[in-house]
Amino acid sequence: MLVKKWMTTELITVSEDTSIMKASILMKEKKIRSLPVLNKRGKLVGIISDRDLRDAAPSKATTLDVYELNYLLSSMKISDIMTKNVVFVRPEETVEFAAVLMLENKISSLPVINEEDDLVGIITQTDIFKVLINIAGVYGGGIQFAFSLEDRPGSIKEPADVIRSYGGSIVSILSTRETAEEGRRHVYIRCSALPEDKLTSLTKELEEKFELFYTSRDFLDEVERRRVRIA
Repeated sequence: MLVKKWMTTELITVSEDTSIMKASILMKEKKIRSLPVLNKRGKLVGIISDRDLRDAAPSKATTLDVYELNYLLSSMKISDIMTKNVVFVRPEETVEFAAVLMLENKISSLPVINEEDDLVGIITQTDIFKVLINIAGVYGGGIQFAFSLEDRPGSIKEPADVIRSYGGSIVSILSTRETAEEGRRHVYIRCSALPEDKLTSLTKELEEKFELFYTSRDFLDEVERRRVRIA
């Protein structure tokens, strides 16, 4: 999946001479964790994160009174604390590559820059989560089977056919060699919901015919019950 299909294009940006206080207020109002910084020509020259703002804020042990503190924050500019060596991603690069860049650089978002070096979007950890949910098909099926299968043509089709024989509609199939033993692959098949009796029989047959790690059910009605509510 390409970055351009998942990035946010309605950008909220700041200029180099924006005050730290204004940037902080903007982040809180818009509920965002980073802001691209543009120069007068509209080119990306840096990025500021909520962590940068926290690090720049005076300690709680400061002797400054509230007026002096406000003056300090309003006089300090974004250009004083922004990250200038910006890690970026291109629209035509994959979301997976964007995720690697975020992980390796320990950051939560990436500006998206086109070949003309124009800022065209931003992709965040939340966008990556959306891609993961989309690929896994969680909303389309609540049952996942995890297997260790031989790494050969047709090995994935075999358990998938058994699942279909019980009326399970295949929603997604994910596979990797990275965590598997040599000559095998780990395969995760997600299917639509099944009656409990069919699921029990299906699980038994899969255990008899294949190396089944686990069967797991995702109860999506739990999402609303576990939602964090801020008063």
